[in-house]
Amino acid sequence: MTTSSTGDNSATPPEPESQPPARGGRNRRNSATTLAYAVAIVGAVAAAFVTPLGDHLLKGFLDEPTCPGEACEGKNPQNQGCGEDARTYKPAVGNPALLQLRYSEDCQAVWARVESGSPGDLVTARVTGGAKRTAQIEYGDDKFTSMVSVGDGEFQVTACAVPKAVGESTYERYCIQATEATAWR
Repeated sequence: MTTSSTGDNSATPPEPESQPPARGGRNRRNSATTLAYAVAIVGAVAAAFVTPLGDHLLKGFLDEPTCPGEACEGKNPQNQGCGEDARTYKPAVGNPALLQLRYSEDCQAVWARVESGSPGDLVTARVTGGAKRTAQIEYGDDKFTSMVSVGDGEFQVTACAVPKAVGESTYERYCIQATEATAWR
């Protein structure tokens, strides 16, 4: 018996040639997914910075308030970052409207806030020799004034809670005074 050996390996299949991925295949899907994630992240970050929370976070990154000194005159203390370092003077006894004065040394400004009023009641902040700011409670029971500049030095400020003439408030006009030397907390 003779065995013949032909040396032909045709029974083994040839190795497949590597081919580029088909158009619109996996690479395109990965790119689209990556783009979608990027757009979602950028959108979320952008949305965060146009909301009040984002505004607060942005101000947290800033070391300085956005309006020190006279530039704060008449502006909202929350929007300017002045509430970050603000200290409060609020008499604990005999304060029927829970009136308080707020002072930001960084912003060189003060403002008044009433915490227990009624719609129509007024809250005022007046700096001796300076401006006066008034705000009216529109709904709820609290309201704060815009800021009054006090400069970098001595000042005296008077805050008042003034009930609406025919309103629901149970108190009469109530005022407090403070200076830069007041025991701010």
